[in-house]
Amino acid sequence: MTDQDRQTAASKYPLLAHPHIQLHGTVDDMMYARFKTQLAEAPVDGPLVVSLTTLGGDPEMGRAMGDDIQLLRDYTGRETLFLGKVAVYSAGATFMAAFPVEKRFLTRGTRLMLHERLMSSSVQLSGPLTTLPAVLKAKLHEIEESIKIQEEGFREIVRGSSVSFEELCEKAPSNWYIEAEEARSRGLVLDII
Repeated sequence: MTDQDRQTAASKYPLLAHPHIQLHGTVDDMMYARFKTQLAEAPVDGPLVVSLTTLGGDPEMGRAMGDDIQLLRDYTGRETLFLGKVAVYSAGATFMAAFPVEKRFLTRGTRLMLHERLMSSSVQLSGPLTTLPAVLKAKLHEIEESIKIQEEGFREIVRGSSVSFEELCEKAPSNWYIEAEEARSRGLVLDII
């Protein structure tokens, strides 16, 4: 992409030059608090632009911010735009999934990283034998529910793109890195600026 091509792409989307909400760092409860503060301070009319740079974090905080965006869109009809900058990894991609593909943008050189949810846990078995199956069943239910949530997120991130749910499921276990150009050509984002 030449400098002129970049200028042309950027001139098509002037609102992206000045995001109302600018988030960077780990997706966690502190980012969620910054998100809520900036959302409250943003203009109430016109499109809302959110930019994000992150190496990942807590997927539930990504989902919570995404829910706020979806509720805003559903209840007010307000247009919401996503701008990924430099890195949109893991929980950042979970947040990006809350925006329809035609409302997603990346800056040149940005990379997405999609992967499976991670769990680190141990099961302590101690007590009467008749109580132990319940402990194991509870852990199994936690894993099964986490897989359902993961699959819901995978379906959202690929909805409207040429990437199939099955392809994402195949590539996610080994951390799928997607450069901005590929993300655009596969329809995961509308454009690169």
